[in-house]
Amino acid sequence: MNIRPIGEHDHTPIIAVVDAWWGGRQMAGLLPRLFFAHFQDTSFAVEEGGRIIAFLIGFVSQTDPRQAYIHFVGIHPQHRKRGLGRQLYELFFERVRSRGCDSVRCITAPINSGSIAFHRRMGFQVEKSDRERDGEQYTADYDGPGQDRVCFVKTLI
Repeated sequence: MNIRPIGEHDHTPIIAVVDAWWGGRQMAGLLPRLFFAHFQDTSFAVEEGGRIIAFLIGFVSQTDPRQAYIHFVGIHPQHRKRGLGRQLYELFFERVRSRGCDSVRCITAPINSGSIAFHRRMGFQVEKSDRERDGEQYTADYDGPGQDRVCFVKTLI
């Protein structure tokens, strides 16, 4: 297994498989080439047997350089539960901490209980909101009408 910085050449192979990794949900549109071209220092690919089996796209905020943001993480379904997500997150935390960041933010869908549980295990806190579903706070219409999201923040120590 090899973890390396993401490259622009990774765009095509990743968008070719990411929808299948999400059970047919249309996810590739969330990964325009610009992420692979402009955030290589804070985004990573995991390769095994010459194939990408996981990746993380993240960046440091230009608005507040003390904050970082994890935009997208994907792990091939056959390689889940191996600790790859944890490894990618820890590498990202280390990289952005060295660049002066003291917090990391990210989002997930309120229906994605697995993602919510993962983020909590990684030390993220759910940001307060005025909406709640099944005991979980979320922000309504965060990504547009009907696109509710759970917003997370983690303080880096």
